[in-house]
Amino acid sequence: MPSGRARVLIVEDEDSILASLEFLMRGAGHDVALARTGTEALAAATAFRPQLVILDVMLPEIDGFEVCRRLRARESPGPRVLMLTARGRPAEVERGRAAGADAYLTKPFSTRDLTTRVAELLAESRP
Repeated sequence: MPSGRARVLIVEDEDSILASLEFLMRGAGHDVALARTGTEALAAATAFRPQLVILDVMLPEIDGFEVCRRLRARESPGPRVLMLTARGRPAEVERGRAAGADAYLTKPFSTRDLTTRVAELLAESRP
């Protein structure tokens, strides 16, 4: 984006993690939208048109894998998707990749790892 501000949708059902992620992303200068369920995530993606979605896997209503699949089915290339979850087994990571995730970080995560990965994904999404 010319202004350097990216639109980041954060999808997380744990309030403390959601608040921390929002603080980090706003602190990095991004425009931020929040969602706490899979249903809210899909609606927010339509309204907000994010360049990046930080997506938890274990969500109420629709899980993160299905949210990612639906985002990918809507448009190509669509937003970059960073899955951020406590589910870190290799099979879970592969399931996230198969759903269309661009990156996968496990909880607990370092803020440095997260902000670095977000910057990389946003740089990759620029034309």
